[in-house]
Amino acid sequence: MTPTLQQLVRQSTQPVHVPAGTLLFDLDYPCNLFLLILDGAIRVVKPALSGREILLYRLEPGDSCILTVSCLLGQNDYPARGVVEQALVGYALPRPLFTQLLEESTPFRNFVFHFFGERMSHLMSLVEEVAFQQMDQRLAALLVERGPLLTITHQQLADELGSAREVMSRILKHFEGKGWVELARGQIHVTNATALSRYAENPV
Repeated sequence: MTPTLQQLVRQSTQPVHVPAGTLLFDLDYPCNLFLLILDGAIRVVKPALSGREILLYRLEPGDSCILTVSCLLGQNDYPARGVVEQALVGYALPRPLFTQLLEESTPFRNFVFHFFGERMSHLMSLVEEVAFQQMDQRLAALLVERGPLLTITHQQLADELGSAREVMSRILKHFEGKGWVELARGQIHVTNATALSRYAENPV
């Protein structure tokens, strides 16, 4: 990065401190800033008219938001919702600085598009899951990925998978009956990850 660009970054970048639970952006919000996350986490979801949500991805330190990049480049509003899950610390780059860095800084451009490619691959996998996998398969895969001990409610699982709490509870009870999980208030203990993995691949 040239000395001129470094000076511009120091002058134009804004420090960001956002408490957990804050709505960072929502459907049709204007997109004017690019966030560099130093600490904390953001949950990006797509809400439906029914009130349900599906988790698109989480952003953690060092990550780049594919929707923010897309909206900044296309000068569009946000098509999803972002909520601060863990208190956020970072820096915000205004749109003009973001555009200039993309044009003039190869390391910054590589950083942005590296994560753009990774997130696009993740979203394609999510589309495949939603289109071709049953809800119990998706839940089984999530439990294996996040286990062996998940501190999470049935409602939070439903929000992540774009389903209803009652559906999650029914499937979890089924898994518990098979001896694959143990359920407690606000917690799920995976006791047979191998069986869950097999079920996620083939529920027959």
